[in-house]
Amino acid sequence: MAHHIQEELGRILAQGLKDPRVGFVTITGVELSPDLRHGKVYYSVLGSEEEKRQTAEGLQAATGYLKREVAKALSLRYVPELRFLFDDSAERGARIEELLREVRRQGEGEGEGEGEG
Repeated sequence: MAHHIQEELGRILAQGLKDPRVGFVTITGVELSPDLRHGKVYYSVLGSEEEKRQTAEGLQAATGYLKREVAKALSLRYVPELRFLFDDSAERGARIEELLREVRRQGEGEGEGEGEG
């Protein structure tokens, strides 16, 4: 069920919301409680801290609409309460890659002077 909700939210958000605060958002995962009453929706968005804050506000404001649309699309009588949580794993991954590239460059620079003399 979590996967279906994730797909549907992604589709809805790809079509765009009327709220200008919500730009390009990627739904990275959905976790449902065992009783299916609560759902954590993880999302990522690229941009400044201000754009991320505005997106969070926009998603919070659109929660009721998104819940209704998911219920309609999936023919569900009951949809879990949705809570949107920012997923910074993509940013952390990019930062790790950047650090690894920097370490490799430094290692290559140190090896240039060896073997001479």
